[in-house]
Amino acid sequence: MTLTSPGPTVGIVGGGQLGRMLGEAAAPLGIDLVVSDPTPECPASPVVRDQVVGDFGDRETLAELAERADYLTYEIELADPDVLEAVAEETGTPVHPAPETLRTIQDKLVQKRRLADAGVPVPEFRAVEDAADLRAACDELGYPAMLKARTGGYDGRGNVPVEGPDDVAAAIDDIAGPAMVEEMVDFERELAIMGCRGDDERDTFPVTETVHEEEILREMVSPARASERVRERAREVALDVLDVMEGRGVFGIELFQTGDDRILLNEIAPRPHNSGHWTIEGCHTSQFEQHLRAVTGRPLGPTDQRFPTVSTNILGDVDDCQSATLSGEERVFETDRAHLHWYGKREVYDLRKMGHVTLTGDDRETLLSAARDLRSGLTFRGDSA
Repeated sequence: MTLTSPGPTVGIVGGGQLGRMLGEAAAPLGIDLVVSDPTPECPASPVVRDQVVGDFGDRETLAELAERADYLTYEIELADPDVLEAVAEETGTPVHPAPETLRTIQDKLVQKRRLADAGVPVPEFRAVEDAADLRAACDELGYPAMLKARTGGYDGRGNVPVEGPDDVAAAIDDIAGPAMVEEMVDFERELAIMGCRGDDERDTFPVTETVHEEEILREMVSPARASERVRERAREVALDVLDVMEGRGVFGIELFQTGDDRILLNEIAPRPHNSGHWTIEGCHTSQFEQHLRAVTGRPLGPTDQRFPTVSTNILGDVDDCQSATLSGEERVFETDRAHLHWYGKREVYDLRKMGHVTLTGDDRETLLSAARDLRSGLTFRGDSA
């Protein structure tokens, strides 16, 4: 592949923080980006060539995006795979990862069945339609269990713990739609791997430990504080997952390490993922550069880790939606080898992901302590809080 000016254009469905960081990675590669997003002046808009304003599944919007691009991809699972497939066929613009992969991922039950059929280890699960189904499933799986909406859930939304029989009716009402239930995994830690599929190659980034509170990702520690044997097993499972996926790109693969060191798949995102943000400073190739390399058919970059790395998310800490004004960031800038990433969202509300801070160094525990200290000094509450 030769470099020209202008270079190839990638159209991205979604212009949130992932689109923004893809834009930051695209410029050095000679790649132009155009994003589509329903929010005018979305977070990605300052760092990409242009934005098409329209819904994620709007055919006219995606057709315009495809006509302006050499390749199509997506940074949000709300993209419509049927529309993507249709506009790709009409315009000749390839979509990566493949729309079929997106179809599989969008429905958690379909996803789990497909992976289980392929021999990927997953928690025990059942499809449920109503309270009677859920009671019968929990009688088999045991309490507590985790009820999940089959579609649309993210950042803990759409997941409802079922602690006992008295919770069944309320849990079904909370989901209010097609659902599945999984055994509650007694895990030692949660792990994540960014998997990569190129034309004729596949690879993984180092195994990362993810720390969640209220089912929202707060911290990433890499390499994970697990044994080499556990990390290698996690990588094997991730490679098996990649064999099930279709098309090129980066995939966020979330895993459980059980108390007896088994690895079970939790969920997959067919795109760059929050658990891989640390790769920007921590690896020779970031997940965002890797995704663009893969989508445009270029060779994958090296995934080696440069040094121990910890990232912590900056989350909204206000009760009501308000204009986003962060304070306390001076300490981040004053801290050696600390890197602030601001997502450019205009409004903040409780637990909304607004940015992240990454620290690199020699010792993971020292880095984690420093990251928590910096995060505790960041707030959107203002001086009156």
